[in-house]
Amino acid sequence: MSRVGLMPVAIPDGVTLNLDGRHLTAKGKNGELEMTFVDDVDPTIDDGQLWVKPANDSLQARKMWGTYRSLASNIVTGVSEGFTRDLEVNGVGYRAQIQGKNLVLQLGFSHDVIYPIPEGIKIECETQTSIKVSGADKQLVGSVASDIRGYRPPEPYKGKGIKYKDEFILRKEGKKK
Repeated sequence: MSRVGLMPVAIPDGVTLNLDGRHLTAKGKNGELEMTFVDDVDPTIDDGQLWVKPANDSLQARKMWGTYRSLASNIVTGVSEGFTRDLEVNGVGYRAQIQGKNLVLQLGFSHDVIYPIPEGIKIECETQTSIKVSGADKQLVGSVASDIRGYRPPEPYKGKGIKYKDEFILRKEGKKK
């Protein structure tokens, strides 16, 4: 039995949920997100809470029960509070800056890496070595942060590269004389 699926999704103030059959639309201060539930779960809205129940006793319905409850919770959290991922740029001469609608990264290549900022994502660079990716869609925020990190992942010897702020890089010992 799903322990996640048993809990309802609380709808905070300032967020309006519209459930049209299996299609959920959430509006809040951070924008509007929508999702469609599969046929294996039955969503309902009661007393300011969103409940997700399995449609039948099949194994597939029990798998989708907790999954779609978590997806609905992420949508409600995204339109009310939003999600952020912090990145750090480490290395001599490595830096990041915003130019128009692009993130320009200098990562030791012979050219600058230009990353176009997708719609619905806000990227800030408070300093030249910190990048803050924020938005309402949790999956999109994580994907953009992963794409940026993928240009120069941290290497284990000196720690140069782009890493998540809370990531720990296991350092290796260098050559011995």
